[in-house]
Amino acid sequence: MESELKDLNSKPAKPVADDGSGEPAHDDASGKDDRPLLKPDLAPQVSTEELQELEKKCAAYVRRDAYGTMGRGELTVKEKVLLGLALVTLVPIRVVLAMTILVIYYLICRICTLFSVPNRDEEQEDYAHMGGWRRAVIVQCGRSLSRLMLFVLGFYWINETYRIPSDAQPNPTTDCKDEGEEEGTERPGAIISNHVSYLDILYHMSSSFPSFVAKRSVAKLPLVGLISKCLGCVYVQRESKSSDFKGVSGVVTERVKEAHQNNSAPPMMLFPEGTTTNGDFLLPFKTGAFLAKAPVLPVILRYPYERFSPAWDSISGVRHVIFLFCQFVNHIEVTRLPVYYPSQQEKDDPKLYATNVRRLMASEGKMTQSDIGLAEKRVYHAALNGNNSRPSVLHQKDD
Repeated sequence: MESELKDLNSKPAKPVADDGSGEPAHDDASGKDDRPLLKPDLAPQVSTEELQELEKKCAAYVRRDAYGTMGRGELTVKEKVLLGLALVTLVPIRVVLAMTILVIYYLICRICTLFSVPNRDEEQEDYAHMGGWRRAVIVQCGRSLSRLMLFVLGFYWINETYRIPSDAQPNPTTDCKDEGEEEGTERPGAIISNHVSYLDILYHMSSSFPSFVAKRSVAKLPLVGLISKCLGCVYVQRESKSSDFKGVSGVVTERVKEAHQNNSAPPMMLFPEGTTTNGDFLLPFKTGAFLAKAPVLPVILRYPYERFSPAWDSISGVRHVIFLFCQFVNHIEVTRLPVYYPSQQEKDDPKLYATNVRRLMASEGKMTQSDIGLAEKRVYHAALNGNNSRPSVLHQKDD
């Protein structure tokens, strides 16, 4: 499988912005490859032994739930009955309620943005800098309806834990602080989170209503487009053949600095892994979120499960949504760490800053640090498509 990885990494990359954040569209910020992760015609035929070896290398993307690899595992009779009942009863109700919530919030955003001119800056367009009662309504309704949406999807309660730093064990990153700088007085410039599912976005909207990084095409989508502008999303033109790295990276850095210095500015929400995992691993962090040299707020998300895992790792979007809607109860656990204040050394070296934050999150969240990335994810998905008639091979757990 090493040769497959080398062949994939040797393909020419498309020049596109690397904002270091990850994205709601579940791709890495480098935009090197826009091919669908689960496209069947990319699937190589590999042996059982090679699949087992690849599963160990790509453990961050392996599903372990009752539905098996790619959601195509053999189900028990009981599971089939529960799935059938949910499809004819629970799913229609949830679809109607979810669409109702989406339309209601779209109408709220439409009313609040009437006769308002969006903020435009280098092909970016948003209403996030709009002030007064309009902004207050958009934010408060957005947070409330996002939480209601999670409730509709089965997340009836959210277990949140706040880690308080111990005075007896001072943060080593604050030893080299600038003169006159006091810990605890600075607002974080960005929220840094591990990336497990598209559901991460709904939680963060309900919690802090931050701005995200999204494909530019999202701005043109019905309903969602206007909502993304009200969130203040930074748009990335991934399919562009011309490099806009400096532009988008600069916009993200400026927005992080603004959120750090201005209490009325929307915070930036960044997923520095660049793609989703099964939640048990933490991929290498991109540095885009740390270029502003501002403090960050690390947040760790986990989705405990018994039957279906809400993680969007190696399963198609349609199949994932259907199974999610069929599960009566879903769970989410959130761990909020203290604001991380970079030392002068970390400010001078964004890569060191990113590495230290990642190490802290992995330790506090009991996650394994993995060195793989999106290239390995594509190889793993391609292998699955070539062997989806034998899903049990990859569903076996390591001893």
